[in-house]
Amino acid sequence: MNFEAVIGIEMHCEMTSQTKVFSPGSNSFSKSANTHVNAIDLALPGILPTVNINCVKKAIKAASILKWEIPSKLVFDRKNYYYPDLPKGYQITQNTSPIGINGNIDIECKEQIVNVKIHDIHLEEDTASIDHLESMSLIDYNRAGVPLLECVTEPCLHTADEAVAFIDTMCKIYQYADISEADSKRGQIRCDVNVSIREKGTKELGTKVEYKGISSFGAIYDVINHETKRQINLKEAGKYDEVEQETRRWDEEKCTSFRMRSKVDAIDYKYFIEPNIPPFTIEADLIKEIQGTIPMLALERKQMYINKFGLDAKSASIIVKDKLFADYYEKCVSLGIDAKIAANYVNGMIISYINKEEITLNDFYLKPEYLKQIIDAQNEGIISSKQAKEVFMKALEDKKEPKNFISKENSQITDENLIEEIIDSILVNNQENIIAYQNGKTNMFDFFVGQVMKETKGKASPIITKDLLHKKIDK
Repeated sequence: MNFEAVIGIEMHCEMTSQTKVFSPGSNSFSKSANTHVNAIDLALPGILPTVNINCVKKAIKAASILKWEIPSKLVFDRKNYYYPDLPKGYQITQNTSPIGINGNIDIECKEQIVNVKIHDIHLEEDTASIDHLESMSLIDYNRAGVPLLECVTEPCLHTADEAVAFIDTMCKIYQYADISEADSKRGQIRCDVNVSIREKGTKELGTKVEYKGISSFGAIYDVINHETKRQINLKEAGKYDEVEQETRRWDEEKCTSFRMRSKVDAIDYKYFIEPNIPPFTIEADLIKEIQGTIPMLALERKQMYINKFGLDAKSASIIVKDKLFADYYEKCVSLGIDAKIAANYVNGMIISYINKEEITLNDFYLKPEYLKQIIDAQNEGIISSKQAKEVFMKALEDKKEPKNFISKENSQITDENLIEEIIDSILVNNQENIIAYQNGKTNMFDFFVGQVMKETKGKASPIITKDLLHKKIDK
């Protein structure tokens, strides 16, 4: 029997904002626990929430990008449940009228376009975070009240690759549209994953199993493959009745799962409309204004790099993985740097340096204007490709403009008469190698080029050197 997985994702993403969603508490990353909290975050007596309008605008922007239906009124609800990470005993969220419903998005997975249907997206506050230790649990309230967008798909994904591609696409949308940094390493992305199986060709859904709070792409991929295989094995062994609707926990170190608790179809959270935040109208003019700020997103940029700049799909994909790299690359092209040369630098030396130094492109000294100084000097024959790399590294090391290291002393030798004299001297002393080359040992040509470079300490123009050598030894 052939089975397929049916996967639904609930993706939680912390939004970019100076303050929290319902309080003036600082919304910034800190390794020091309980330093970004105030009375509202801690639910002290008499507190009243106030809506962060910038978060509302960003939520509307996300809903617009994903072709959602946006309601005419903004309504918040209370989701009531008790857990130590929830100071108020309830969470302010959206249930009655989410900021967006019935959306869809095209994702690229293994060079195929897959359409993903979205149930809704809603704006809510995050909970505090808990560290469970051997003898105690510690609560950090820094995260309490952080603005959170939750995007809920329909059960329409079928592989781990599709699920990861969806989450990756959503991260890029959030980053490119300045909705979130979407940095999983800082806990800004967390996903609940629901997996069931069914026979291929059938429509009825199987029993779903949920995994909560998965925060890395690798773990999401492993969870889906693990749970799909677990359920198929039970089905093939005639034990599918043992698959219970439940929540399981993922052990990332051991790559296995274990049962946490059973999960019924509908948990009664006793939702009711938040009494301290009256519903308010979302004006059509405001939606139109927000939609006018939506930038070109990653998939559109990728197509532009391929169709307009002539890049191959792989190079374009690497650049658009990070908005900072895409912005840097486009700035290079706008300055007149050849599109393919700029891509080679971004995807080669620049990414390599940034990864090695463990910095971001914001901290990278060599701005596009400085990179242009190096490329222009190489194009004009002032420096060789080898010298261009040396200037690149020297500028980064000393934090000085590349032009400070491009001078007559280190410039490329382009004087044909001088290079010809050097070649003649080398050829006189290598008659046997000339004969070997002319008898078919073509790799001897590189030997002669190397000898010229050795004699000139790498400064001879490779183009002129090769041209003169061919004229002299191809006879």
